[in-house]
Amino acid sequence: MAAREAIVGTDSVPDESTFLFTVREVDTDTQREAILVRAGDGIAGWFNYCQHLTDVALDKGSGASMRDDEIVCVNHGAMFNADSGECTYGPCPGAVLESIDVTTDDGTVWLTETGYAFDHAGPIKTDPAALESSSNVQY
Repeated sequence: MAAREAIVGTDSVPDESTFLFTVREVDTDTQREAILVRAGDGIAGWFNYCQHLTDVALDKGSGASMRDDEIVCVNHGAMFNADSGECTYGPCPGAVLESIDVTTDDGTVWLTETGYAFDHAGPIKTDPAALESSSNVQY
């Protein structure tokens, strides 16, 4: 059974955005960003990158854009179902976000992904310039 580490209280996961956190891969000590999003009646966890170009973060530090229960990549306009992670619109149709295992219990979101440890809430980068969007999509 995977270790269980508290990430955040369920009340801290926004209804219409995402909660960004950083995990550390146990074997390599590599940090990766992940997001929590309300999905259906629960909370889903996804690694924080678009499937179109995987160096592009969905949540740049202030919450990913959401539209109709879908996570929106502001750089490419791709839309991902919050529950399944599947791309439903944009340049990578049918692609699926990479999940990170989480569970909820007693008002807390727990990391249960084997091989990862919770590092901290928020992004890896803390430089404000690194968190700005360079979107080329207009709405």
